[in-house]
Amino acid sequence: RLLKMKDFFPESFRLDLEDEKNAFLKLCKEEQIWICKPSSSNRGRGIFLLKIPAAGNALQLNLGSTEKYLLKKNMSHKASQARIVQRYIQQPLLLEGKKFDIRSYLLIACTVPYVLFFAQGYVRLSCVNYDAASDDLTVHLTNQYMQKKNSLYRDLKDETVWRMEHFNSYVNEKFRKNNRLPKDWVFTVFTKRMQQIMLQCFLAAKHKLACKLGYFDLIGCDFLIDENFKVWLLEMNANPALHTDCKVLREIIPAVVYESL
Repeated sequence: RLLKMKDFFPESFRLDLEDEKNAFLKLCKEEQIWICKPSSSNRGRGIFLLKIPAAGNALQLNLGSTEKYLLKKNMSHKASQARIVQRYIQQPLLLEGKKFDIRSYLLIACTVPYVLFFAQGYVRLSCVNYDAASDDLTVHLTNQYMQKKNSLYRDLKDETVWRMEHFNSYVNEKFRKNNRLPKDWVFTVFTKRMQQIMLQCFLAAKHKLACKLGYFDLIGCDFLIDENFKVWLLEMNANPALHTDCKVLREIIPAVVYESL
């Protein structure tokens, strides 16, 4: 059974499409937070927060183009690059007071015929406690590229990535009873939901894939869990970072690469 997109993907708009940009600007009235990011980048590069209404007014001054606004943000990427704005989930589930997300993997092993594999990944945490009002991107973006920008990273880097087993034990201990979750929610309900979302995204895009013998791709899929334990897909990356900056990544990434090959 197919999921409704609104049930797993935060409301999003492409700013390079006039109708979508205008639809977004009509929403820029109430106090909201959106996240703006390039559509073809990774590691959190080129991302910034849009705090409505102030940021919305700045965009409205440039209805024909967002270039001036993006340049004011000192973006290193070309301002003309396609970008999306995505509704920011302001009530994420927290681990020890810190925001986190989960990087898992979808391996498209073959396109003739289609063969897919799922790989558990790891949990990525911020160095500092979560504050929705903060302008510090290291509070909001949990990947290693961004966390390295925080002065605390050198001392805390091994605490910014958890194995899924650690995460599962934590959820069992801290959240299971009060939230009436089944035992091992991470490896049952959550994992099944990730796989369901990945498969649906693949089915939506498979007609665009080059169907040639020997073609394969490893996709990094980023998920967020909100305070109600709803699972959200944040994005899928066709060029996921495979750096091994800390202990857990040195244990996980080589195995993912080896199994992919």
